[in-house]
Amino acid sequence: MRDFLTKRAKELKPSGIRKYFDVVESLPDAISLGVGEPDFATPWDVRSAAIRSLQKGYTQYTSNRGLKELRALISRYLMERFAVESSPEQIIITVGASEGIDLALRATCDIGDEILIPDPAYVSYSPIVNLCGGVPVSVECTAENGFILTPEAIEKAVTKKTKAIIIAYPNNPTGGIMTKEQLEKIVPVIKKHDLLVISDEIYAELTYCGRHTSIASLEGMRERTVVLGGFSKSFAMTGWRIGFASAPKEIDAAMLKIHQYTALCAPRASQHAAVAALSGGFEDGFASVESMRTEYDRRRRFLVKEFNDMGLSCFEPRGAFYAFPSVERTGLTGEEFAGTLLREEQVAVVPGEAFGACGTYHVRCSYATAMSELTEAVKRIQRFVKNRVKN
Repeated sequence: MRDFLTKRAKELKPSGIRKYFDVVESLPDAISLGVGEPDFATPWDVRSAAIRSLQKGYTQYTSNRGLKELRALISRYLMERFAVESSPEQIIITVGASEGIDLALRATCDIGDEILIPDPAYVSYSPIVNLCGGVPVSVECTAENGFILTPEAIEKAVTKKTKAIIIAYPNNPTGGIMTKEQLEKIVPVIKKHDLLVISDEIYAELTYCGRHTSIASLEGMRERTVVLGGFSKSFAMTGWRIGFASAPKEIDAAMLKIHQYTALCAPRASQHAAVAALSGGFEDGFASVESMRTEYDRRRRFLVKEFNDMGLSCFEPRGAFYAFPSVERTGLTGEEFAGTLLREEQVAVVPGEAFGACGTYHVRCSYATAMSELTEAVKRIQRFVKNRVKN
């Protein structure tokens, strides 16, 4: 029988995040700092809204764009929280922010187009570019510069084939953010080379030093920026699979066509839940989100201090819920460190190279887990590191 698989499917590598977790499930005493999933339950008012929608029999499709009420709330949310103007008619409710990434790239990336991607960055960007027939191009980001995109690094990576740049801040895996001033410095380079921006802002609410700035809010950038967001991280709604995309008119129309044929619409109960998540938040400043952020901040400060104290230099994350310590002093790569740590101490972390070559001597540790588990994980990592850190 012939080989039915496509070349792209064959060459697609499994997610580096998921590699160890079948093993973790078989180890009853294992602690996972791997998956970026809040340990908080979705707020009760959000859950109850979904339950009510089911009780009322709201189990049909919505329009392809999603519930009008939800799109209106997202439009208000983007403007009031991040000064990003977006009509409800140019918002698509997606199956998580992940579908938004896929839609944006499939709508804009032709065969041979080069897409700039910060390195390190979320694991799905490069594979999706490859699946579109494009060419992912890494833009080096280092701990010394806060893991941000710089004008110089972008200029170095741009060619005549470059079509777009992905901006992903707050960043997964590093926790880096880009301030308004830092974003303003890269805008001239983006305009000079006439690049589209795909801005993944799923962690926008999880910043620890002031309000998140969207590049779409800067002068002249709204018309060339696709803004992606969602409810998974900030509202503890990972399993609900609910996100949104807001794009310039022509790109929005193309994304909607692809969405019609692939997902049709996001789950209706999840959309009703998202309406509840936003409806009560404007008046109280999204108190439930603030409460979770405060707890993440406590864990963040604890984990970063512990890594530095044990000799693993750790950049201070300013957003999201990940620490990205360097393990180079152990003489191990991130891959070697993660594999050996899991075998010897039953603690799962993600090798930094899963997020790009710049992460080769790092590991990603999520602090979206209970403090009791973090404390025990730190004890095990300390024991593991003790005889491996080179002076």
